[in-house]
Amino acid sequence: MWRLSRPSALLAALYHPETFPLPRFPLGISTVARAARDTLLGTVALADMQLGLSLDGLVARIDGDRPDILGVSATFGQYDLLVELLESVYAQDDPPLVVAGGSLTLRVERVLLDRFPSLLVARAGGEATIGALLAHWHGDCGLDDVPGLGYAGAPRGGGLAVGRRRTAKPVTRDVTADVVPELDLLPATFDRHGVAQLETSRGCTSYCSFCPRDHKGSWVGAGTGRLPWLLGELSAVFERYPQVSRTLYLVDEEFLGRAPDATSRALELASLLHRAGFGWESSCRVDQVVDPDQSHGWHVERAEMWRALVARGLRRMLFGVESGVDSILDRFAKDTTGEQNLLAVRTLSALGVPTRFTYITFDPLMTLDELKATHAFQGRTDLLLAPQPDLSPAEVVRGVRDARFAAAAGTGQPFYQGISYLLVSMECLIGAAYTRRVQQAGLAGAVTPSMGRVEARYADWRIGVAASWAQRWVDRHFALDYTFKSLEKVLDGAPRRQVREARGVLKDASYTVLGDLITELDTRPLHRDPTAEAILDVRIWQRIENRLALLRGVLAAAVHDLLPVFGREHAALLVTEHRRWSAAGGWTLINAADACAS
Repeated sequence: MWRLSRPSALLAALYHPETFPLPRFPLGISTVARAARDTLLGTVALADMQLGLSLDGLVARIDGDRPDILGVSATFGQYDLLVELLESVYAQDDPPLVVAGGSLTLRVERVLLDRFPSLLVARAGGEATIGALLAHWHGDCGLDDVPGLGYAGAPRGGGLAVGRRRTAKPVTRDVTADVVPELDLLPATFDRHGVAQLETSRGCTSYCSFCPRDHKGSWVGAGTGRLPWLLGELSAVFERYPQVSRTLYLVDEEFLGRAPDATSRALELASLLHRAGFGWESSCRVDQVVDPDQSHGWHVERAEMWRALVARGLRRMLFGVESGVDSILDRFAKDTTGEQNLLAVRTLSALGVPTRFTYITFDPLMTLDELKATHAFQGRTDLLLAPQPDLSPAEVVRGVRDARFAAAAGTGQPFYQGISYLLVSMECLIGAAYTRRVQQAGLAGAVTPSMGRVEARYADWRIGVAASWAQRWVDRHFALDYTFKSLEKVLDGAPRRQVREARGVLKDASYTVLGDLITELDTRPLHRDPTAEAILDVRIWQRIENRLALLRGVLAAAVHDLLPVFGREHAALLVTEHRRWSAAGGWTLINAADACAS
């Protein structure tokens, strides 16, 4: 009974509700919880700050429950919460064994371990780590035997601290068997208008220069053996929330992968989801649609697959286009071209595949000519085509390569309307190849632990000023835009379509701002001058203020038109966020730079 009841573990996820008003199912801690419970060692409880739990409340729960092991998941923008939590926990007389994981902690591992020498840092998915850590607590193995763990010194009191960081053995366990979450927190997530998330693969097939993750170029698909059972369990929860769209968000970085059975596996997964009554969304690379190294037959087969996925419940697919400018794509190591991206967007839209795209508008190494080319590509009206259901996949594959076909099938809608977030700036993440290029160019600044990044100056100071103002514009509207995006995820039919149209109002304004920024940059010399910089700053501020004044009226009308199609709770959420947005003043950044010593 001792081994069944101890250790007691509490797995907690951090959250800033003022930035992200609506929750996502906490897949990370939920999947780790399943792995822990599978060992039959001890007990596991879950806590998620998305679900109304404040940081003070979390600290009070830890103090009251006194878990033996505390696991904390932290992502970008949560460094302040993580540090405050750790300071409170380690101030206890007998603190638990603490392990921190998530996308942020690996980036700032050295900073965290210097500040909290007793901390353990999970450096991989976490499932194998938690299982071995439970065994370690019972004395079944040493800390060096816990896979995927970074640490500095004795993890619990009394030991001799080691002066250098240690990393235990790499993860060898097959994580594909572990992508099954516990569903403890799913009902509470739905109570707060959140969405359900799953994984069907781990890793990524590409080597983008801005990504610091260790799993670049390494992709593994999960098996489908337990998926029908899991879908049944999910259905039982969804049935209690008929107002929630039966949509599962597959957070795979690359849904398809490169295996020989990639197409058949994707179709099998889609069929399982569809038969269980779920729509689904995920992410994919552009070269899964158009690949210059592949034959015409391959492209036709892929076109057939994309249509089949839509017929089997695909609600939308995200593609990381990132740019339409070849020199920028080369710098990002995307292994794609602007023409390839153009053909992929045309192909998907002509096939009727619902899409959204990510696009990095600013990066510190870019030139003004590249920024102008970026603006032009985002504004192109020959990429988003009307669906062509009467054409065969082969006819679509041929047609999208014909400018006359594109002109005849075009919707007239600019490409930027398909981009999830406009005016995005490159973040120089710690450990990324792109960041090293910035450092080599002498443009790197201080480390910002909250975002796991290195601050950077721009090679062209004018673009740096524009990017700074663009980020202020994004941050001013982010919470409201995120609310629109979150509501779109939980709705179906006409309400969902109208929310997307409301988001289009923000996108129109953001694209116009980009044009304003470029116009102002053209008036300033490349040579940096304090007076010229001050003048540019003021002129951009004036333009931004004018655009905001125009946006207020248009957005107020859009919100007014949306409210009648919503239920009471969704309408109340939107009204609250719109009022907050309307009352905001100034142009502050959500994640202002914080020094390593903070």
